[in-house]
Amino acid sequence: MKNDGFSLIEVMVAIVIAGVALMGTLGAVEVSSRHVQQGGLNSKAIELAQARLEAKRSVRWQSLLEDDLDHDGTPETLMADDGQGPDLTAGDGIYTAMYERDGVTVVWMIETERPGPPRSSAMVMIRAVASYSGLNGHRREVQVATIRSNPNFVGQR
Repeated sequence: MKNDGFSLIEVMVAIVIAGVALMGTLGAVEVSSRHVQQGGLNSKAIELAQARLEAKRSVRWQSLLEDDLDHDGTPETLMADDGQGPDLTAGDGIYTAMYERDGVTVVWMIETERPGPPRSSAMVMIRAVASYSGLNGHRREVQVATIRSNPNFVGQR
């Protein structure tokens, strides 16, 4: 007798093998999707930190402690050295401010050479730290920093 088709057993084995292969493929897609999402979040964190740093580099020295986050001409944030929020110690010469956007928390700091207002310092360090929740709930962060000189001490450009 000649057999021209597949038996029920052969079809069931083929379905099981295809199901296992499909489950493996779906698992790989899920892992790669999470990594792409984390890459996007990391890029967003770098972008936000760099934007804060550039904003601080571009303002007049007298406006260094003010932040116009929505660019309407009115500062929404005044950086403080008061030991509250992200500023850990009052009077240490480190002025801080922060905001959260799209799951990324950005803290930016202006650190004077010695305790006191930036107007009495020859230079300041400007640092921005952006943090977000990474894979498995671990906190991830990116940091960027630069140094800026006081034009009152080094002359106008």
